[in-house]
Amino acid sequence: MNIIIIEDEFRAAKSLQNLISDLKPESKILGVYDSIETSIEGLKEIKPDLIFMDIHLSDGLSFEIFKSVEITCPVVFCTAFDQYMLDAFKSKGVDYVLKPFSREDIAEALRKVDELKKFFQKNELPDLESLIQKISQPAAAGKSSFLVFKNQKYTTIPTEDIAYFYIHNEITHLVTFTKEQFPLTQPLGQVAEQVSDKQFFRVNRQYLVNFRAIKEMEHYFQRKILVKLTVETPEKLLINKEKTHSFFTWLEDR
Repeated sequence: MNIIIIEDEFRAAKSLQNLISDLKPESKILGVYDSIETSIEGLKEIKPDLIFMDIHLSDGLSFEIFKSVEITCPVVFCTAFDQYMLDAFKSKGVDYVLKPFSREDIAEALRKVDELKKFFQKNELPDLESLIQKISQPAAAGKSSFLVFKNQKYTTIPTEDIAYFYIHNEITHLVTFTKEQFPLTQPLGQVAEQVSDKQFFRVNRQYLVNFRAIKEMEHYFQRKILVKLTVETPEKLLINKEKTHSFFTWLEDR
């Protein structure tokens, strides 16, 4: 079985590769992609038997991939959506594994590949537009707070007090408007699924920013956009030219 993985969190992708190799040693990982753009390019050349696909990628929702390339193999979505939202997946003839996934989750997904094949034959793709609408509605308000641990104490940080999330040394951190910083156990992609997409935007692979934290933007080299926040970031916050349109649309959609 030839498999590709579409996942922008390095540790999650590596864990998935290891589990697949362990559970199905005869399988072959043809490629690992971390964005919509690279996935589309890869799928134009590769015809896998199965795809494991994260929903929130650094450059948007992975559903966009289906609009650019024909996919006729089973797809298993990797998601942090809660049970209410996941009902939409089942009703549309696709499958999912809930993050953080376990060995048992992946084993079950591999066992169900044959069942899923019929849903991904030509002209029988799931109604993805309807699926996007269903999973977006319950998540509109987003997660209201995050549990953090620091200095041997647990506390909760209201989401509205968070200026941005970012990755440092493969660990997700949140930074508040008062410049407090806390590490999180969740990968950034999972955090992006939990917060309101009206309030937070994934500007690149490393940063997820709050609309309220944005101070100003300016043009940068190679048609990129430099974003400046009210709270300082460890490095320059750049948006590549492919994502500028969706970013400005998000800014205007208030």
